[in-house]
Amino acid sequence: MTTPVGASVVVVLADRKRLHQLHSQLAERQPPMVQLLAIGEGETAFADVARLNPAAARQRRQRSMARWLIPFGFFAGLTFTYMTDLDTFAFAGEWSQHLVGALLGMGSGWMGSFAAAASVSSEEDDRIRSLRNRLEEGSWLLLVETPFGVEMPWALLQQAKPRAVVRLDD
Repeated sequence: MTTPVGASVVVVLADRKRLHQLHSQLAERQPPMVQLLAIGEGETAFADVARLNPAAARQRRQRSMARWLIPFGFFAGLTFTYMTDLDTFAFAGEWSQHLVGALLGMGSGWMGSFAAAASVSSEEDDRIRSLRNRLEEGSWLLLVETPFGVEMPWALLQQAKPRAVVRLDD
């Protein structure tokens, strides 16, 4: 069972020593953090962090949209073939031509889920792009996710003198 996430932030730090100090301080806190991940050279690679991967987010959106667009397309295709009473797929027989129309509608819903997921650009994608730029400039990142209902330890984060603290969700 996964723990629901309360707040997610990425702390941008100037050096690796501060990164490890903050990581150990946060790891000792009770209740424990849902996720505490150091990102940078010699640590976890930026591309390996699913939470900071826009392609993974787009894939989740596509799957979510496909869950309702595919059945909708099936019924829309079926309804269209019955309403228009066209014999476009007459080779399949009277009953099967409606099924062929429904399957084509289902395929259209599947293709539409890709187009819709790719067309959405979230504000979080812009934040992630800025974090990637910070990492390329030589900074270190610490992904901190608290359990639901637990306040982010802002005072502790500020004591580490971060270059920036970026909220991933509002």
